[in-house]
Amino acid sequence: MAELKLSESRDLTRIERIGAHSHIRGLGLDSSLEPRDVSEGMVGQAQARKAAGVILQMIKDGKIAGRAILLAGQPGTGKTAIAMGMAKSLGLETPFSMLSGSEIFSLEMSKTEALMQAFRKSIGVRIKEETEIIEGEVVEIQIDRPAVSGAASKTGKLTLKTTDMETVYDLGAKMIEALGKEKVQSGDVIAIDKASGKITKLGRSFSRSRDYDAMGPQTKFVQCPDGELQKRKEVVHCVTLHEIDVINSRTQGFLALFTGDTGEIRAEVREQIDTKVAEWREEGKAEIVPGVLFIDEVHMLDIECFSFLNRALENEMAPILVVATNRGITSIRGTNYKSPHGIPIDLLDRLLIITTQPYSEDEIRKILDIRCQEEDVEMSEDAKQLLTKIGHETSLRYAIHLITASALNCQKRKGMVVEVQDITRVYSLFLDVRRSTQYLMEYQKEYMFNEASILDGGDADAMHD
Repeated sequence: MAELKLSESRDLTRIERIGAHSHIRGLGLDSSLEPRDVSEGMVGQAQARKAAGVILQMIKDGKIAGRAILLAGQPGTGKTAIAMGMAKSLGLETPFSMLSGSEIFSLEMSKTEALMQAFRKSIGVRIKEETEIIEGEVVEIQIDRPAVSGAASKTGKLTLKTTDMETVYDLGAKMIEALGKEKVQSGDVIAIDKASGKITKLGRSFSRSRDYDAMGPQTKFVQCPDGELQKRKEVVHCVTLHEIDVINSRTQGFLALFTGDTGEIRAEVREQIDTKVAEWREEGKAEIVPGVLFIDEVHMLDIECFSFLNRALENEMAPILVVATNRGITSIRGTNYKSPHGIPIDLLDRLLIITTQPYSEDEIRKILDIRCQEEDVEMSEDAKQLLTKIGHETSLRYAIHLITASALNCQKRKGMVVEVQDITRVYSLFLDVRRSTQYLMEYQKEYMFNEASILDGGDADAMHD
């Protein structure tokens, strides 16, 4: 029999990837919305972060909807980082969806349908419903198993109590199976949903806890419930309008959400859902939670998309739209007209514009410190100074890319801490944009389809004539 090599088995349950913005935990603001110098992974951009914090507060208070914010700035000045910080600060309750301007052209549906789906993914519906539950402490469980298997189904009795009353319930086979699955025993405090029969273990009763009980570290101790055994409780579900659309428009229902095969959704379905949600709002059963839709590289959208956004923002159920671009005065896609940021003037007029400034050398140093920590790289003081200088003279993104590359070079020479020599080595191996352009200018005649060679050829032909 072959011997099993333990070294070959790998734990695939948790995959850790370090992304460009994985160090962002929030906007790094204090209680009075003043930006801290370095906080929650954010460095610098004080004005932009403060402005984003004001917008965030308005979103949380429900005082802003159907508005649009533009994050405009040079490449590598933290526009996406601010959007990520907003998403993290909003919490799980508020829907946040993110897409790139070019994404909508690659989907198997029309551009406006893709935008509409993105809009509805960013609008949450908090649905409240009342259910009847039985909540109490288990005094005793008696299960009678038949002597001959298959002769008759199991029967049993469950005794539950609160501080005020005690009742014995007859159990059917389904309930006995559910109790067995949850490993319910006497002394546990449980809740049973009357409609579905679902059993939830709330914890272990304080009155039944003993020093000699063998309990796991996860065991939670709770007080014995008071009052009646049967109670009415309000349950809150949070879903997005897009999820409701898909469930109601596809034959396989919510399975389409997992497969991603949502397809185009008919306008009639959406109208019916909007009417139903409006009814629930009036009855107090549901409330709308306007979320945030973030569109990066917004200059990639064309004139049709911009006109759709103009109209969609006027809808009463519109999310907060945050768009980002690094373009200056450029052509609006699909037209011959030029406009600031490649966005039509009528849409620009609706936007609250937040600008980001280039990072100073000191801020670049702080960002590189955070990234070294995130990527688990030990770097010497001199190496960090050199990397900061490179970042200031080339770009922050290029300097961040060199961190892991220099760590691998350090590993190769069996070093423990990244030194200046590692940075110098990877700097010579990988070119930045400026050096790459210089190289291109020097050797452009060797490349195919370069304009200089065509011009030279043209001049030569003219001279020959």
